[in-house]
Amino acid sequence: MQRRIEDYAMIGDHQTAALVADNGSIDWLCLPRFDSAACFAALLGDEENGHWRLAPKGATDHDTCSRRSYRPDTLVLDTEWHTPEGAVRVTDLMPQRHEHPDVVRIVEGLAGQVTMRSTIRLRFDYGSVVPWMRRADGHRVAVAGPDSIWLRSEPEVRTWGKDFGTHSEFTVEPGDKVAFVLTWHPSHRPRPPLIDPFEALESSVADWQAWAKHCVYQGPHKEKVMRSLIVLKALTYAPTGGIVAAATTSLPEELGGVRNWDYRYCWLRDSTLTLDALLAAGHLDEARDWRDWLLRAVAGDPAGLQIMYGLSGERRIPEFELPWLPGYEASAPVRIGNQAVQQVQLDVYGEVIDSLTLAARAGLGSKPHAWRIQNALLEFLETAWRQPDAGLWEVRGPRRHFVHSKIMSWVAADRAVRAMEDNAELTGDVDRWRRMRDEVRRDVLRHGYDARRNTFTQYYGSTELDSALLLIPRTGFLPPDDPRVLGTIDAISAELSHHGFLHRYSTQQGDTAHLDGLPGGEATFLVCSFWLADALCLAGRRDEACALFERLVGLCNDVGLLAEEYDPVSGRQLGNFPQAFSHIGLVGTAFVLYGDAVGR
Repeated sequence: MQRRIEDYAMIGDHQTAALVADNGSIDWLCLPRFDSAACFAALLGDEENGHWRLAPKGATDHDTCSRRSYRPDTLVLDTEWHTPEGAVRVTDLMPQRHEHPDVVRIVEGLAGQVTMRSTIRLRFDYGSVVPWMRRADGHRVAVAGPDSIWLRSEPEVRTWGKDFGTHSEFTVEPGDKVAFVLTWHPSHRPRPPLIDPFEALESSVADWQAWAKHCVYQGPHKEKVMRSLIVLKALTYAPTGGIVAAATTSLPEELGGVRNWDYRYCWLRDSTLTLDALLAAGHLDEARDWRDWLLRAVAGDPAGLQIMYGLSGERRIPEFELPWLPGYEASAPVRIGNQAVQQVQLDVYGEVIDSLTLAARAGLGSKPHAWRIQNALLEFLETAWRQPDAGLWEVRGPRRHFVHSKIMSWVAADRAVRAMEDNAELTGDVDRWRRMRDEVRRDVLRHGYDARRNTFTQYYGSTELDSALLLIPRTGFLPPDDPRVLGTIDAISAELSHHGFLHRYSTQQGDTAHLDGLPGGEATFLVCSFWLADALCLAGRRDEACALFERLVGLCNDVGLLAEEYDPVSGRQLGNFPQAFSHIGLVGTAFVLYGDAVGR
């Protein structure tokens, strides 16, 4: 039986992540990086596509644990089982790696006598390759092509192979501990170094809790805010500082639909909001690393600026399909890579310049070439902003003059003007950028605003709406109490709301397939509802904003995680998981509402 998306928790080592279900099964794990091929891919198929279940003997796939939780301020997961024979705890973690990634699972007896069963089905290349298994140096070793995985237990327990799986069975009493360590390394290399699983647990808890102490937020829902920040940290690729949008690919925006995308890459659209959240929370090192990744990724011809990049700034992210995987709840196709990398999205120029401005004002340290990059981007945008683009939401239909893209072009010019006004040492033609800023503003107010309905529209000449327009007051394009902003808030709340949560844009209109080039619909998009709470608060409607925030926080699963979307009819989370954008929204709204609740 396939678990609900919200039935999963995440563990990770700042270079990749695994999803652990509430029935004790690891159903998703890509090694050695977030964007590597999965060796456990049951999430997008079934157990024959790879998984690792560790649960009491006799527990069926339908059975769930008695309780689970992360240890406070960590990504170390404790799962408890209470059976007629006794109680047991399984602790799952991925310690920060020295060289190779490790998955550690520690079983501890709590009461009575519990017999545990471990079943591992390793399937390299997204569930398509069954490895050759052998024994060596007290390990079970799986090898196929470039990949090898070494599995051992401490103390050693009996292990046997059956049905192309590796099985173990053992009994624990109170105080007994049995640890499993699964290690990936290149198959042409000798045996990887051994780690002490029990020391790894202690050091992982200490490392996470030491990091969490830097958070300055002391307001309501502190635990959820901290969990969201831990998710952002866990989705950071430590070697480069890049932050992936999610740990998964192809979790559907509509069950049984085709809106299934690979989110294991770094989007420029997230940059300003990510920086803002990290800086507000006091995590300056992560903010600096993200800024530095951004500068490396965007270096080059401004006309070639992409909307997303690989973990190290790679530019080629070709999209293809995996026909052997049926998809999550038959939501096909399963996609690897992302064709949207080829799209022109002009809003990213504003987001990059806004991010670099924010970083400079936060005192993250100067980068001499950062201003030159911004000037080069502006010189390109000076004429390019007049062109249609694919917009923030990466629609796969025709290019249009999206209002949000125009406003972010205004942001690019505005931030450059402000930077030069604040710092006389910066070189450039400030009058030129002022003229550009004024021209973009006039164009948006003339073509992107519907005076009859008192609302900004999704694109020029359209009557459609777009939740991204809720960001207008945050950008400074108009004051939050401007009648045109208030009208936009009301229109979006009325027309894009679904059971109290927001869609990104309408997928129900007759010309929608023409707009985004895709059949079917999608659930409500969580970050949009956080943006609505922000806009309401900035407009002076704080009670409405707080009530919405309370409902959004209530959507977190039992361990505090959010996917990309939420279906209020079925009450299920949908889309890739956990989603950085959703957690950025949670942190951002918490600071908008309770920004004075910090401890310095």
